[in-house]
Amino acid sequence: MTAKKTKTETKEALRRYAALVGRLTPKSKLGQGCLRAFWVGGLICVLGQALTDAGTAWLGMTAASASCFASITLVFLTALLTGVGVFDRIARYAGAGTVVPITGFANAMTSPAMEFKPEGWVLGTGARLLTIAGPVLVYGISASVIVGVLYYFIRW
Repeated sequence: MTAKKTKTETKEALRRYAALVGRLTPKSKLGQGCLRAFWVGGLICVLGQALTDAGTAWLGMTAASASCFASITLVFLTALLTGVGVFDRIARYAGAGTVVPITGFANAMTSPAMEFKPEGWVLGTGARLLTIAGPVLVYGISASVIVGVLYYFIRW
């Protein structure tokens, strides 16, 4: 009789635990998160396209130069907004929507530098600036050298 009682008590404890977990687990806001990511990411992309169009229309740039201008401006704005703490609030609100590649890269470069600023400009900010960007730059430069050598020998 005690063995059955123990099993019954165990089942009851598991049922109470499952009810507690169900009550305390935060509800998923997947739809809301997707919508926020979509409109904020889309807004960043629209800003990039507007900068490209402005470069060609008003500044007389070629399409390639205007694209470069847009990328540089987006990296600068993201680094600036990360430095003053605004981009982190936008990222908390929009989630993956702020990981549009160029802004995500700029944020990834700037955040570690800002975190270690109290350690000084050289050992803090300077040393941490390339924490995440360093490997990206190394692999990017290496890949461009390999492609350049291949292109030199094999004209596509």
